[in-house]
Amino acid sequence: MTQQAVSLQSKLIKTSMLSSVIAGLVAFILLIAHSVYQTMQVQDEIMDEIADMLMISDLSSSSGSQIDELSDEFDIQYQLSNQNMRLTQSAQFDLNTQNPSVFAQQDAYSFIWSGHKLLRSYHVFDHETQLRVQVIQPLEIRFKDLKHSVLSYLLILLGLWFVQWLISHFLIKKQFKPIQQLSKDIAEKGVNDLNLIDQPKPELKELQPMVNQLNQMLTRLDQALVAEQRFTADASHELRSPLSAIQLRLQLLQRKYAEMPELKMQLQLIQNDVNRGTQVLENLLLLARLDPMDEAQLPRTWVSVEALTQDILKALEPFINEKQIHIHIDREASDIYVNTELIFICMRNLIDNAIRYTPVLGHIYIRFGHLNNHIFYEIENDGSGIPQDVLDRLGERFYRALGTQTQGSGLGLSICKKIIALHQGQIEFSSSEYGGLNVCVYLR
Repeated sequence: MTQQAVSLQSKLIKTSMLSSVIAGLVAFILLIAHSVYQTMQVQDEIMDEIADMLMISDLSSSSGSQIDELSDEFDIQYQLSNQNMRLTQSAQFDLNTQNPSVFAQQDAYSFIWSGHKLLRSYHVFDHETQLRVQVIQPLEIRFKDLKHSVLSYLLILLGLWFVQWLISHFLIKKQFKPIQQLSKDIAEKGVNDLNLIDQPKPELKELQPMVNQLNQMLTRLDQALVAEQRFTADASHELRSPLSAIQLRLQLLQRKYAEMPELKMQLQLIQNDVNRGTQVLENLLLLARLDPMDEAQLPRTWVSVEALTQDILKALEPFINEKQIHIHIDREASDIYVNTELIFICMRNLIDNAIRYTPVLGHIYIRFGHLNNHIFYEIENDGSGIPQDVLDRLGERFYRALGTQTQGSGLGLSICKKIIALHQGQIEFSSSEYGGLNVCVYLR
């Protein structure tokens, strides 16, 4: 199963945001810890100050009112006693009746669990005056204001993350424009476009090796294609002359030894081989001419499919009559905008291929007409079945199925594929219900 492609731009944005979120959360936790520490320190100092005031102040004077004001403001409760005598206490001090549990005691400070509440306690005893002070405060009071601060910090942090996401998305997208342009230039290259790729502006150091290697590959590929086309054309031209000379001499020998049946038969076999070699050369020349051709420069004209089919059948009539093949045509009046010469060669090759592989007294079925805004041209023939591995390789140059006694160069179908591609059409090969091959061409 193929993995789905991942966007590098999205990964960079996600990585940037993830690092920012982690850093923000760490800073947020540290801020909470620092705020908790500062709050505890300040509130402990207030409790210590109240305890000192209770120890040294005259409660009947104004000091008593100051203690009550601090107590009410910070919800601090206190109790002052001398041995077993209670001297004074805040109105809500009820610790003694709750059987409190004391834990985490450190010096004069401790935590107390009483009345389903966690309290902060400060306890001090003066040995000289035998005065004992206990100050308590609900812990939740200390963090009441801190909760609002933490919530405000969190909202600010979320806002900063959103702003950073917008900035990162915009800036990274802007930085990726050269890469996207390079990707677009590569994707728009067609089979006939082997021009070098321009470096993105501004040039990116990480992309330079890739662009250089790609340009070197395009250069080598262009040189290889040009060399192949030149070799094919040169070889075909060079071999055409000696083959023509051999064919001329064979004709002279056939006329000279017409009365010698055995020699005439051997000469005819040689003639067949020469004809096959000549046909291979003609196909190679045609392929060499088609490969560099641009479909935009292809001259076209309107052609009647009916007239084209009749011309092809007339040209192939001797081969049809030789095998006594029955041609069945299911037609619909239609015209196509094509290069007449190339389409004639293509359709002729397809029908000729059907004739070659149709048994004697067999049938060929030709259908053409309109289908989904296309012109289709379908050819089927009788046969004994075609293996799937043969179907998969049809259209490869010089490929011919093993075990067939039919002569051919293996170039006819590859020429057809190239011609149809130049017309921006499609050609499909499949097994026919009649046992032979089904070829369907779609043109606009």
